[in-house]
Amino acid sequence: MQRTHHILAAASNLLGITLLIIAGLHISKTSARTFADEVAWGGAVCFSLSCLCSYVSLRTERESVRSERFADAVFMIGLALLITSIIVLGFSQA
Repeated sequence: MQRTHHILAAASNLLGITLLIIAGLHISKTSARTFADEVAWGGAVCFSLSCLCSYVSLRTERESVRSERFADAVFMIGLALLITSIIVLGFSQA
């Protein structure tokens, strides 16, 4: 079962959403009052790594199970960081 193209599409979409959150926090001057943007940066790095590993897995001749599993694991870490960032932002605004 090849999940690599699904990981690539989802990670690139979530990378855009994460960068939008970071830009919104900086534009609204909220980034100084909360550490949600730092957590979101961690998610952005994870989604970028996931995109890279997923792309490498797609471009290799043989199936690269190791890079596909790494892309999947890093994607899940990035997703957890994105959710954490949103929770931190929600509690800091209350």
